[in-house]
Amino acid sequence: MIATYPLPVYVQRFFTERLLTQMRASPNTIASYRDTFRLLLKYAEAQTKLPPTELHVAHVDADMIGRFLTFCEEERGNSARSRNTRLAAIRSFFKYVAGCEPQLLHHCQKVLAMPSKRHEKRVVDFLTRDEMETLLKAPDQSTWFGRRDRVLLLTMFQTGLRVSELIGLRVRDVELGTGPHLRCMGKGRKERATPLRADSRDALRSWLAQIDAEPSDPLFATIRGAPLSRDAVERIVRKHSATAASTSSTFRLKRVTPHVLRHTAAMQLLQSGVDRTIIALWLGHESIETTQVYIHADIELKERAMALTKPVDSTGGRYQPGDELLAFLEAL
Repeated sequence: MIATYPLPVYVQRFFTERLLTQMRASPNTIASYRDTFRLLLKYAEAQTKLPPTELHVAHVDADMIGRFLTFCEEERGNSARSRNTRLAAIRSFFKYVAGCEPQLLHHCQKVLAMPSKRHEKRVVDFLTRDEMETLLKAPDQSTWFGRRDRVLLLTMFQTGLRVSELIGLRVRDVELGTGPHLRCMGKGRKERATPLRADSRDALRSWLAQIDAEPSDPLFATIRGAPLSRDAVERIVRKHSATAASTSSTFRLKRVTPHVLRHTAAMQLLQSGVDRTIIALWLGHESIETTQVYIHADIELKERAMALTKPVDSTGGRYQPGDELLAFLEAL
């Protein structure tokens, strides 16, 4: 009977055997999958009136998962992209279950056949140079927090690091000698080095002198020395964006997030004439096609392309054949 397969056994084995041992998934992947299953199990508990420890695989079928995804969008306000991320985690789990228990294959195939939801691909948001300067002026340089936040924002603008990469930086990852750069561990456990401009190098050198930290300490930390969380970085960006909006009217029209700063770094490189291949390497993209979104967002690049074209100044008119035979055929 399909109902004899307890769900907790497979969930625990999926995380410990498949993700941690076999795949050696990154902490970010583990956290994303964990959040998905935490939400799914709470939803299943509300639907079945059973605690998660008493659920069976049969309880979580394609119909329930469909309702759960709708709940995430309508009740929790998740976007279609977030919905698809949840579904990808659930599919991965049921693919694992299908391999462990052939008797559950039909049950799992119904879940695996659930399609991802199409979503609008909007033009990426980014800041102009004037807006960048306004945001960098927002932190109060008379306080420790303000000095930390300015260096953090400048580093994000110049390197385009993801939030997970930024909060994972340690003091030993900063090289300020010949060829100054930052080393980070990106998506897919790929280590990369990002060069530093003179202004970023000087700001980081001054910051390191202030904190006097050990090589293993986080580069950007709380006042107690703990690494910043993702939420903390988002609050920092949101706080100083609000300050910048009070002096810049264009800021009021934009929703500035840490990822917008990453987009801004990419757009600065693109508008400076850097090849897309280099930008993909700079940002740690898996494919150069991912970098294509920045070309679509660059209106100045499109305007320069349009300037190379010539306007059509010929007047319209009706074609008149010059030969009697052609005229005969034209009249048919």
